[in-house]
Amino acid sequence: MLLKILVRTLIGFCFALSLGFPHFIKAQVKQPHSLITAHRGASFVAPENTLTAFRKAWDIGCDAIEGDFRLTRDKQIVCIHDANTERLTGTDGEVAKMPLALLQSLDFGAWKDVCFTGETCPTLNQVLLTVPPHGHFFIELKTGPEIVEPLAECLQRSSLSKKQITLITFNQETAKKCRFFLPDIQIHWLTSFRRHKNQANSWMPSPKQIASVLDHVGANGVGLQARRDVVTPTFLKELRIEGVPDFHVWTVDNPEDAIFYIREGAFGVTTNNPAALKTRLKSF
Repeated sequence: MLLKILVRTLIGFCFALSLGFPHFIKAQVKQPHSLITAHRGASFVAPENTLTAFRKAWDIGCDAIEGDFRLTRDKQIVCIHDANTERLTGTDGEVAKMPLALLQSLDFGAWKDVCFTGETCPTLNQVLLTVPPHGHFFIELKTGPEIVEPLAECLQRSSLSKKQITLITFNQETAKKCRFFLPDIQIHWLTSFRRHKNQANSWMPSPKQIASVLDHVGANGVGLQARRDVVTPTFLKELRIEGVPDFHVWTVDNPEDAIFYIREGAFGVTTNNPAALKTRLKSF
């Protein structure tokens, strides 16, 4: 166990050095600040995962945006949460079986409000162009590892610095391949929680199990489902004891919950309503 913690700490140290030594020093001190992150853009006021949603997030003053990405039939990376287009467009289509041109011919905005009619499904390249020099981008990969090589090519062409990007995924094989092809970019493995079958007050994965997965895939941190009944001060203390260097939480719309996670040192707090959250945090 001690050896695992030392190895993980060394990995975190080397990654921090790649971002600049002052960044590493700051990371060792718990700060009353986290990246306020717009979930699928400013999705409370605009259609999720659209350019308008992301631009509104930056206008609000968010520190970061989060978007979901999949591959089209012609291997283009597009920003959409669901594997199927029906919920957002009314048209039944599987993203993986549609070419980009067909996907972008659908209306992804009218479901939210008629004023957003004509919004389309953006590519990763288009979303990258919205990110300002001070902004951070959580790129959630919704597919298996087949997306990683096109992703690496796309990010290689981007003008964003590596420290502006965090790759996030529930898929362990995708995370492992990201670590191989994108060794200098931060990766967070995502997890929700479920009750242990034989222990009513126990939840899975445990801090020890999370640490084991991070070791296995080579991730720098974890993205936690924001459940206050699970992600408690004790849970987070155990996570730190296991050597997990960073965590972020999703999806947090209650300002008091956000304040709790910020005080606990969350790297980021992902929210559907960043404007309301930022207003509350002004008095924090």
